[in-house]
Amino acid sequence: MTAATQIHPDKVRAYLATDYRIGHTSQDIVLTIGKRSERLAALFATNGVDCGAFLTAYNPRGTVQTDAANDRAHAELAAKLQALGLQAIEGSGSEEGTDWPSEKSYFALGLALEPAKEIGTHFDQDAIVWVGADVVPQLILLR
Repeated sequence: MTAATQIHPDKVRAYLATDYRIGHTSQDIVLTIGKRSERLAALFATNGVDCGAFLTAYNPRGTVQTDAANDRAHAELAAKLQALGLQAIEGSGSEEGTDWPSEKSYFALGLALEPAKEIGTHFDQDAIVWVGADVVPQLILLR
């Protein structure tokens, strides 16, 4: 995480407290910033990758959008990941105990940091979650 950012500290706190959920079943993997995930390590090994990124196109810059706008952006993100030939698992990000709506997301297996940042910037996001070979999710601020 970069030290200098234009993002309000309350938003950064919320991003750090968010559960980043890969999947929509009882087998979900929930990522927590700064905590190694053994289940994600197993997913990496099964798929022969050593990195990945949790990305959303919902609510650019943390500003609530209409359902229709979010759905369009989510579909565009799916198409972009597919065009890059990446396996992406749908998921969601949400912070318990808040009124902020859950955001549909994708975890893109094998997506390196720089291309992940470019995608996040394309969708005008404040941040992405990136995971390297150490399998410790990192919050990467984009502004």
